[in-house]
Amino acid sequence: MSNSLPTTPSGSASESNAAESNAAEVNASVIDGTKLVRERRLNNVKKNWSLFRSDIPAMVGAILLIFFILIAIFAPLIAPASMLDVTKQLDVPRYAPPSLDHPLGTDNLGRELWIRILWGARVSILVGVAATVMSMVIGTVMGLAAGHFSGLFGAVVMRIIDFFIVLPSLLLAIVLSSVLERGVFTIVVAIGITSWASTARIVRSQTLSVESRLYIERARILGAGHRHILFKHMLPAVMPLVLANTTLTVGSAIIAESTLSFLGLGDTSKESWGTILKNSMDISAATSGYWWYVLTPGIAILLVVLAFTMVGRAFEAIINPALRSR
Repeated sequence: MSNSLPTTPSGSASESNAAESNAAEVNASVIDGTKLVRERRLNNVKKNWSLFRSDIPAMVGAILLIFFILIAIFAPLIAPASMLDVTKQLDVPRYAPPSLDHPLGTDNLGRELWIRILWGARVSILVGVAATVMSMVIGTVMGLAAGHFSGLFGAVVMRIIDFFIVLPSLLLAIVLSSVLERGVFTIVVAIGITSWASTARIVRSQTLSVESRLYIERARILGAGHRHILFKHMLPAVMPLVLANTTLTVGSAIIAESTLSFLGLGDTSKESWGTILKNSMDISAATSGYWWYVLTPGIAILLVVLAFTMVGRAFEAIINPALRSR
């Protein structure tokens, strides 16, 4: 008889312990990698904020934007809508010049211009931002498609972009505003549809640059499809440029809204800076000596557009370091 004793599977236990330790190391490395990515992004945000804060024009523009956004949001609290009711302003003098009693003067119906500027900011800024968002979405999608896809589809998309570039955007916006029902939404659609082509060209150029990078070729070799490449690689690569271009486009959209309202194509039931300018034109305020009627909304438009431009230039310089020395 052989005295055989049961053996302990020490080899299996040691292999199991080794596997568990390897798994723990992999998990620790994943956690450390995630932490490093989070720290790197936080450092980039701090660095970009430091660059933005050191740009004096950008800070001035940001303060102006915050000011106009706040007065647009809290306009009903600062000046209730009843203060725009003409029937309640019968005792207010018409065409009163700026004074302590009337800080920005009054219009031809006795309404305070500073109240109209407050309420006009709501429509003008809302239309500018909403139309810009629509323009950025359309331009980004078309630009990505034109830069990523080749062949007949890419050529057709590019020809559509070229068509909207050569077409006068203001003329097309006037036609759309004349055909569609009057309203704020119509102006947003008219401006958004007619102002996306330049964004599409910028996005297409950036897409072509990203397409030539090695990690895109590696993704294709590994079997990545168009959806994966577009949403995982292309869109994050072009978004900083799109965001910088957005702040520059908002100013143009506000000017376009003011132009359409000035031409009488806006919503006459809503106060906007363009509507105030149109009212001043209808009574020939510039030639009649009522300079405050024309100057007040004009300065408001100028300040907001200038503020968006200064902030946009700062974002553009942060994204493209080559512009910082210029």
